[in-house]
Amino acid sequence: MNRWLRSSAFTLAFSYVAFGIGALVLFAAPLWYVWQVTIQESRTEILRADTQRLSEVFRRDGPAGLAAFIDNRVGLQIPGERILLLTDPDHHRIAGNLPDWPAVVPPASGVYTLPVNLSGRHTQAMLVHTILPGGYNLLVGRDLILWAPLAPRFWYGLAAAVLVVSVAGVLGGLMIRRAVLLRVEGIRQTVMAIVHGDWSHRLPTKTASDELDTLSRTINGMLDQIEQLLHGVRDVSNSIAHDLRTPLAELRSRLEELSLTRPGPEETFAEIDAAVVDVDRVIGIFNALLRLAEIDSGVRRSGFVPVNAADVAKQAVDFYLPAAELKGIGLQYRGRSAAESSGDPVLLAQAIGNLIDNALKYTPEGGLISVEVQPLADGKVGISVADNGPGIPDAEKPKVSARFYRGDASRGTPGVGLGLSLVASVAKLHGGELELADNRSVTETQWRKSHEAPTGRRGAAEGIPRSASGATRDNRPGLRAQMIIAGQIAVGRQMAEPRGSVESSGAPAQAPAGEAGSAHNLRIRSVS
Repeated sequence: MNRWLRSSAFTLAFSYVAFGIGALVLFAAPLWYVWQVTIQESRTEILRADTQRLSEVFRRDGPAGLAAFIDNRVGLQIPGERILLLTDPDHHRIAGNLPDWPAVVPPASGVYTLPVNLSGRHTQAMLVHTILPGGYNLLVGRDLILWAPLAPRFWYGLAAAVLVVSVAGVLGGLMIRRAVLLRVEGIRQTVMAIVHGDWSHRLPTKTASDELDTLSRTINGMLDQIEQLLHGVRDVSNSIAHDLRTPLAELRSRLEELSLTRPGPEETFAEIDAAVVDVDRVIGIFNALLRLAEIDSGVRRSGFVPVNAADVAKQAVDFYLPAAELKGIGLQYRGRSAAESSGDPVLLAQAIGNLIDNALKYTPEGGLISVEVQPLADGKVGISVADNGPGIPDAEKPKVSARFYRGDASRGTPGVGLGLSLVASVAKLHGGELELADNRSVTETQWRKSHEAPTGRRGAAEGIPRSASGATRDNRPGLRAQMIIAGQIAVGRQMAEPRGSVESSGAPAQAPAGEAGSAHNLRIRSVS
């Protein structure tokens, strides 16, 4: 019993019953008032109409005629139906069904509700006192006991309505409780299965989108995200162990060899430098993971400031231009000069740098990389980096943004598989996403045409790659990576000061150290 009383179904049913009873009372109160007023006015009008008719008889036939008329009416009516009394100016009875003039009746004409003695029975009556010409007194009234049953019937009806509402509420509460318990039991079984480690279960839903279905769908979405995060943590742990094993094994091998062979100083310092490179690889992995954790936590959102994404992209292009020239790759910026949004310029520059660095790794000599910033619908901004490299197979596109994922084409290139993960996290932090698609808009033919001399003599002989059949590689799918960010994002109370330059550490591979100034004091660390 206590369990039923503590259930939410009982609380809901009790609330509905209380609400229904309260509504009935609020409805009955004005109804009772209107009913009383209406009955009162109706009784008064009836008595005034009777008084008017008797007054006309008096004026027409005089006191004797009215006395005969009253005696005739008293003889014909039901006893106690009406109170009729005609007296002389001294209140001596002439005709009527009262033995004498009631002493409680005021001398002035009017309508009164007074106690009277009617046939030996004391009762309340509504009386109309009228003074006729010559000082005669006429008293017309009705016994109020005739209307007495109406009030109890009204209250009996209200009590019956309350009883019906209460019974319906209790029965409805039982039915609601049964239905809710069935849904709750299904949710409980699913949660218990998940608690025991089976993440394949999801909360049951129906076709009708009621409140519980909406809640179940929301929880199912949360469970999907949690399951994805758990798989991600498991995969990340495996990947970290795998990626750390190689540099640590190489480091141990070098140190062990130095310990056993005791080589000369020159060879020893060379091995030490190689060991430092291995340690830097390990530190780089941990730094990238810490940076991703900081981005995913959303802490960096408090440092959002108004930023022109186009300026950030232009500076990134200028920064990587020397590295692109060394590889014989064209790197150009296209787009508008202004693309305002709110964000973290450091993270945006790093994400754009990762996309450009990724394109430089896979774009062959003579290829073209195009960076474009343009406003999109709904106030968003699109930052895309397109190349005409080998591209990414459609089956791998959804996977490449996972941490430590490396496709077959990237096995022989430097990196640990965190570059696109960082870009996706930065896009998510800025209210957007990372989209990957094949690039058909930038081809080597366009790159060759854009770099031909005015004489038109430059062509395939000057380094434009060709396939075995001698045709240019215009048929490569290429890759177009677009980072979409929201135009305006709500930021925290503490706003970072606007930065004229974006600073991080490191430089792209193969970039000359002396060319860093061409990036307008922008230093970007790329994460592979």
